[in-house]
Amino acid sequence: MSAECSSYLNADKVLVSGFSCPRTGGDAGAVYCCGFQDVKYCCDDPHSFFPYEHSYMWWLSVGALVGLSIAAVVLFAFIITVCVLCYLFISTKPRSKLDTGLSLQMADLNPAAKPHPALALEIIPLFLS
Repeated sequence: MSAECSSYLNADKVLVSGFSCPRTGGDAGAVYCCGFQDVKYCCDDPHSFFPYEHSYMWWLSVGALVGLSIAAVVLFAFIITVCVLCYLFISTKPRSKLDTGLSLQMADLNPAAKPHPALALEIIPLFLS
């Protein structure tokens, strides 16, 4: 039993000529043509897609899960911190404005109608002398 792998362009855009499986000097059990459009090889499993051991995929998955877990914990801690700081800011904010001790009065719009009392005291002694 043998299979034919047709010619293809590899990732470097170099034409690789077709070959038949099993290859001369290769594994006699590798009778299937496996791979993708840009890399083909002889293998013993007709459903194989990668020319590598599949165990490395688990390590990538575990690493990705650990990284995502750490990122999720950091994001969760950041959100909790922001919520606590917002609560503290809002809860410690004064309810009303502080009393400065000064009473504000409405300014008189017509100053000629009523002289200021302090000015009247200064003007009277001038006329009496």
